[in-house]
Amino acid sequence: MIKDRIVYLNGEYVPWENATVHIMSHSFGRGSAIFEVISLHTTASGPAIFRLHAHIERLFRSAELLDMELPLAREDLCEAVAGTVKRNNLQKGFIKMICFYPEFAVEILPPQKQLTVSVFALDPEQDIGGIGLPFEEGTTVYVSNWRKLDPRTVPIEAKASANYLNGMVARLEAKKNGFENAVMLDTQGFIAEGGTESAFLVKDNKLMTPATGTVLKSITRMSILEAAKSLGIECFEGQLKPELLFEAEEIFLSSTPFKVLPVKQINDRKMENAPGPLTRKIAELLDDVAGGNNDRFKDWLYPVR
Repeated sequence: MIKDRIVYLNGEYVPWENATVHIMSHSFGRGSAIFEVISLHTTASGPAIFRLHAHIERLFRSAELLDMELPLAREDLCEAVAGTVKRNNLQKGFIKMICFYPEFAVEILPPQKQLTVSVFALDPEQDIGGIGLPFEEGTTVYVSNWRKLDPRTVPIEAKASANYLNGMVARLEAKKNGFENAVMLDTQGFIAEGGTESAFLVKDNKLMTPATGTVLKSITRMSILEAAKSLGIECFEGQLKPELLFEAEEIFLSSTPFKVLPVKQINDRKMENAPGPLTRKIAELLDDVAGGNNDRFKDWLYPVR
């Protein structure tokens, strides 16, 4: 159960109930925490973390963009993540790293540059009743009236807590209209991304996705593009007009929890035969990679010994 989980907190492994912060902390009041969500998979040689080094690099990039300092080196952070997985005896699930300012603060600027690091490891089925939607079932998507944060307003490349209010209001709007997920346009009117997901479209056997610059540099998005190219699939990254959402033969979302999630309906348009053949092909390859069954991408997995 979740209350029995062990948490890494600032150099120590502590019980779940001890992983707390004061309500008046800067990160709680100002949304100044940065984080990463990483998947853990069962393989024949034991549990393995998907693209841990890439996630750690992005965490350092978030800190750099927000003038923050992480108290640990990259490999020390990797060991903290692996250590949390081992102490919770997990074979699969998710890891969330949250780096934050725990100190009391009322000013808009944080009291210091150095962050506190925490690492949580969970098995969604055991701890929170599951997460995500089955691949074969797919999802429904609503094109939100809310626009993606403009990169001239905040560094959207940073995976910061405050930035996710944007995706939250889009998802709330979608839910009120009877849909499960949202897709936002950017401030120029081109397709951006979902509330917490990257968006992919397939047209004429070409895989298309919005270019980075107005969307998060998603690790899963990057992995899908690399995997698709290995299958000989033509890929395009660039500005995509919203009309393509109603012309594409296949649409899917991607994120850490589900990697590839087919879209079966977008607004009033129902997608025939979702998941489509190209969506299915990419999903099967990623499943093989995450399960340790693909030697070409074996360096994507960080084994927990």
